[in-house]
Amino acid sequence: MKDLLRTADLSRADVDLLLATAADFAVNPLMASSALSNKTVAIYMTKPSTRTRLASETAVAHLGGTPIFIRGDDLQLGRGETISDTAKIISEFASALIVRTYAQSDVDELGRESSIPVINALTDDDHPTQLLADWITIQENFGKDISGRKFVYLGDGNNMSHAWLIMGAIMGAHVVAATPEGKWAPDADVIAQAREIAKTSGATIEILHDPVAASKDASVLYTDVWMSMGDPEAERAEKMKVLKPFAVTQELMSLTEKDSIFMHCLPAHRGEEVAADVIDGSRSVVWREAHHRRTTIQALLYHLVRGEVKGR
Repeated sequence: MKDLLRTADLSRADVDLLLATAADFAVNPLMASSALSNKTVAIYMTKPSTRTRLASETAVAHLGGTPIFIRGDDLQLGRGETISDTAKIISEFASALIVRTYAQSDVDELGRESSIPVINALTDDDHPTQLLADWITIQENFGKDISGRKFVYLGDGNNMSHAWLIMGAIMGAHVVAATPEGKWAPDADVIAQAREIAKTSGATIEILHDPVAASKDASVLYTDVWMSMGDPEAERAEKMKVLKPFAVTQELMSLTEKDSIFMHCLPAHRGEEVAADVIDGSRSVVWREAHHRRTTIQALLYHLVRGEVKGR
């Protein structure tokens, strides 16, 4: 597999390989410090970023490469040059391309038209690099045996809920997306895809609309901001009202297992999708989760450039 364009591209063997290497990079970030020696990696972002940019640039540097950060308006792409032409040009100069943008179709086209590995570092549909960081954090807390455990996403049925369901299906987990019904529920096609993967992995995929029922006996409560980049401001008031019952509070955490953890992809809005005493409390692992954005992107670059990610 040349690229990582969607979470569903990954096989279980791929995820196991990437997480094992990421765990090694967490202990020794410079263990492959010449892997990208004298090479560059383009990092193209049309959406603002804290963790993804820092993690990507650091990962490239730790592999001995030079990161080239490109804003959305830095390229001729913003003045009408085609995605295809842009992909071919970047391929002449860089050894990999990391992309954070809006349309999944743009990332798909970059992958098709590039001769170098392309990594989806977030689109409106998916967020595969975040889920790798999430799952290494889950394994650090619970080990690889997740039988009997339930992993719950609460809130907006957005790109994070999609990636959560697909990665949970790949990992053979019992995963839940608890969202409002209607337009803020996960995409039906993604749910169907997760359930299809679950047929062979043994996963359990649940879609619920009751945050209390979802939280009961959970090992993880996970959430994301309610207003994502690009969401229409005209929908804010309605969306906040509908999502309010899905806020992660101490009351919901009290329904979970005794060793449960709270997770969030960040940035967080305390007092909206999560209470301050939850995200800043003893069960929160959000900082370790953020740390692993670097280790997992580093593992992705290392193995994709070497052609060692096989795909589904």
